[in-house]
Amino acid sequence: MKSAFTFALCLLTAVTTFAQPAYEAPVPVINGFPAEDERLAAYRARIDEVMDWRIGRIDRAQATRTVDMATIVMLLDRNQDIDLCNQRMLEFLQNPGTGPFWMFPVTCVAFAGRDKLSPEVHAAIRDMWRTTRQLRGDTENHWVMYYVSLYLMAELYPNEPAESWYSGKTSEENLAEARGWLDDWMNLTTTVGQGEYNPTHYIGEYAIPMAMLANWAEDPAMKQSGRMMLDWLFAELATYTLDGVLRGPNSRSDEGSVIERWNALASYFSWILFGNTPPTAGYGGWGLYFAPLAKNYVLPEVIHRIAVDRDGDYVQRDRARTRRFWRYSDVLSPSVYKTNYIRRDYAVGSTQGIVNDAIQAHIWDVTWSEPDPRGKHNTMFSLHPHSSSQAMQSQFATYPEPMVQGVTFEGKPSYDSPDKILGGSRFEHVFQDLDTVIALYDIPPGTRFPHINGFFSKDLKNRTEDESGWIFAQGGNAYLAYRPLAPYHWIPYLHYNGGWAKEKLPVGGELLVSPHLKNGTIVQAASADEFGSFAAFQAAIRALPLEFSLEPKPTVKFTTLRGKRIAFIHGHAPTVDGVPVDYAQWKLFEGPHLNAEVGGRKLTITHGRLQRVLDFNTLTISDTTSPAE
Repeated sequence: MKSAFTFALCLLTAVTTFAQPAYEAPVPVINGFPAEDERLAAYRARIDEVMDWRIGRIDRAQATRTVDMATIVMLLDRNQDIDLCNQRMLEFLQNPGTGPFWMFPVTCVAFAGRDKLSPEVHAAIRDMWRTTRQLRGDTENHWVMYYVSLYLMAELYPNEPAESWYSGKTSEENLAEARGWLDDWMNLTTTVGQGEYNPTHYIGEYAIPMAMLANWAEDPAMKQSGRMMLDWLFAELATYTLDGVLRGPNSRSDEGSVIERWNALASYFSWILFGNTPPTAGYGGWGLYFAPLAKNYVLPEVIHRIAVDRDGDYVQRDRARTRRFWRYSDVLSPSVYKTNYIRRDYAVGSTQGIVNDAIQAHIWDVTWSEPDPRGKHNTMFSLHPHSSSQAMQSQFATYPEPMVQGVTFEGKPSYDSPDKILGGSRFEHVFQDLDTVIALYDIPPGTRFPHINGFFSKDLKNRTEDESGWIFAQGGNAYLAYRPLAPYHWIPYLHYNGGWAKEKLPVGGELLVSPHLKNGTIVQAASADEFGSFAAFQAAIRALPLEFSLEPKPTVKFTTLRGKRIAFIHGHAPTVDGVPVDYAQWKLFEGPHLNAEVGGRKLTITHGRLQRVLDFNTLTISDTTSPAE
């Protein structure tokens, strides 16, 4: 770091009388790096802003409508309106819900109000855990929320008999089951990678439970594990963001945040932790639970610097794992190999094309920087819009008949749409080298939706369909070249505005639709300042050696703008400069900021002279600062 750096706090620091919420305010401006006390003061101010905003929206004449459990947790934290908290919790507990999204809010209230809520409310909370069957759910984030809630409540009510719990197990048995699952999940994550990696929204469903453990677990090992997992999650978030905006690839995303990359809960966490992007409207919804917990968590300086201090380009290569396969796979959770290339003006990210999640996976994209990302569709990608009962059966252990139609009525409306822009396909194979992506498609005859969709944003400028076959465009300060390998046509992009939407709306942008079973996409990105003009960029792309064929297998031989010779055949290992890519040799994390061995249970986080090591073998954290050169 250069000691002369200065930091602009004027747009980062909130006060209790703020004129407008941060999600409507100007974009935060960072001109360097702050002193530690300034950074922490700005962080605490953002926490206070969230709580002031939410509490300020209470209408006591309409408490039923304006006081939810997140608000109750905040009021309890500030020791305000305790009678109102008691009243609302008794109303909630008259008809308790089931499952993780009910369990963790109630657990937060129980712990925040341990010495504040009335005996009547505590008795009602305790009775809920006796009488109301709690469903575990069917995804990784569900299980994390479920078992953290069960663990903490079993600690809160120890030595109680089986008949006092919905599970039919004693407090000690519930505690052992929850501890066993959480230990196993943390072991999987720190040895072979997370299943729901880089999620645009579900980051909250991991960060909030880990903060609950770090705040409230009595067992020192579990408390430390929660604290270390927060560092692990936020180190990944910092590394994979561009100006605070999380880009692809994503294990799970949604129709909104896959095109408007900023519009995700991840941006709330970037704002509250790093202060380098506006939060989403309403401070992220579920993110409200994190604010009162965040007061006792201090983001390590090394992670903050990774997020806000980018001295140059970097490549990060990592492993993760897919969602569990229950059918049609010989491997329970195959490995996912992620590549991320981060530059000042844009970022490129991908996996090899494996189906991590049949419904909500986002495999690759090029995302460019925008001074204000709100409302901007600053991304480009293609996909096979696959929809099939078999694909869903492979990852869901439920009755097959209603799967495809049912899921479209349960928060994933686009799954069975031919013009969708979200989801994985086993017929898509992808390779990335720096800022070049090659996506190849070999779709069997008879497959539902036998075409590929390429997303072209409303915010692209100077889109040019060149006679060479390349399509050129500019996004922000990034020049983009998109090469479809088969004929195509254009259709307007129509958008489901939310998980429960029933109507598609025009929001701008188009889809490049190529109705051919054997197909492919090549995308090459560059910074505008690398060339004297947009025309010079086009000339450079046209001059690059390119050979491709679609029969018998889609095949590309391409020399990239960076001088790399790539050869890629669908279903085969790609080669770079004649050397095959050996994914088996990839580490869990490998790059300038994150490094870890497969099976190692230890992550090294680095920025400049700063280093933090999270060692889950010994449950220790070590910080070092190397000598100045």
